[in-house]
Amino acid sequence: MPNVKLPYGKEYLDVEIPEERINAILVSDLHHYKPELGQEELVQKAIENPIGTPRLKEMAKGKNKIVIISSDHTRPVPSKVIMPLMLAEIRKGNPDADITILISTGCHRETTKDELEAKFGSEIIANEKIYVHDCDDESMLINIGVLPSGGLLIINKLAIEADLLISEGFIEPHFFAGFSGGRKSVLPGIASRATVMYNHNAEFIDNKKSRTGIIEGNPIHKDMLYAARTARLDFIVNVVINSEKEVMYAVAGDCDLAHIEGCKFLNSQCKVNSVPSDIVISTNGGYPLDQNIYQAVKGMTAAEVTVNNGGVIIMIAKSNDGHGGEHFYKSFREEKDIDKMMSEFLATLSENTIPDQWQSQIFARVLKKAKVVYVSDAPDDMVSDLHMIPAHSVEEAIAKADEILGRKNSKITIIPDGVSVMVI
Repeated sequence: MPNVKLPYGKEYLDVEIPEERINAILVSDLHHYKPELGQEELVQKAIENPIGTPRLKEMAKGKNKIVIISSDHTRPVPSKVIMPLMLAEIRKGNPDADITILISTGCHRETTKDELEAKFGSEIIANEKIYVHDCDDESMLINIGVLPSGGLLIINKLAIEADLLISEGFIEPHFFAGFSGGRKSVLPGIASRATVMYNHNAEFIDNKKSRTGIIEGNPIHKDMLYAARTARLDFIVNVVINSEKEVMYAVAGDCDLAHIEGCKFLNSQCKVNSVPSDIVISTNGGYPLDQNIYQAVKGMTAAEVTVNNGGVIIMIAKSNDGHGGEHFYKSFREEKDIDKMMSEFLATLSENTIPDQWQSQIFARVLKKAKVVYVSDAPDDMVSDLHMIPAHSVEEAIAKADEILGRKNSKITIIPDGVSVMVI
């Protein structure tokens, strides 16, 4: 009986599934990719060979205020590898630069001191200026224009006051922006809540181009790139990571051109063909992306592509932080009719988008196609309030899926990491 390892928090679940029931295990080529260099060497090589810009040390000369946008606690960016190399490169060109690391929380909660130390290490925490963005702190926000979609572009004023704005991040398939990384450091990273709401509106989320792996024609990406250009995000260092959260590929340079190269690399490695099944098992790739139910919607969208209509998705995400979004949770707890909920979302004007609406809309789309059995540490009543069926092991989840389908021999497609693949 084949043994399958599925990421769960910071550990793995070892699951045995009868071979005759396994339809396919969808793993991207990225899973087998072996870089020729180590993590630091990959990042340093990218910094020394930027795409579409001079080297960062040259760009830093004569710049007094330099701001580095960095991802928050919800993203597994290996900042302990990237940030020291970026800081060293800046100081080669400008030893006296006034540098601030700006944590791009988007609309997430504040990153804690312990989370910052885990992300950067004690040396950077002790010696560098770090500011955590708050999308609701109007004293730190400034309106710098209008997005192509018509929404106001309001972002953290530290970025606008900078003489040089740069960012670190990572690129992975993203379930409505096409890919993460690059321009996302600005929008939603350091944007106001109102700007994020407008960009994540129902019409855009419903657009067929607002899907995993698609940038061309994606209206959400168009707004995000415009925001990055308007904010003068002049240089990025972005990486691709493996299942161990280690750097396996790196790009640096122009926020669009370098990002495109990273997306091309992922396109060559991450696409897998759909293998339709009545039961599909997916995960959110473990910690930190499986800390709550809200984030786990991402892994569900990989399963959504390959589950048969009326089938069952088994989603595995530790969710030790609970639901992860109060509005997201309330939407499903208070409305039991998914069709009615979806109709209300689609009728909502862009300027009236509510917090978490985009995630709720995508989750509702998933639930319209399949039942979801949810394996987690979250309370059973919370999982049930979110229209899912709680389970505490994969074996229990499969038994519940069999019960839902009324048979015990349904084929199973397994996606060990639902956020690192593009199912087509």
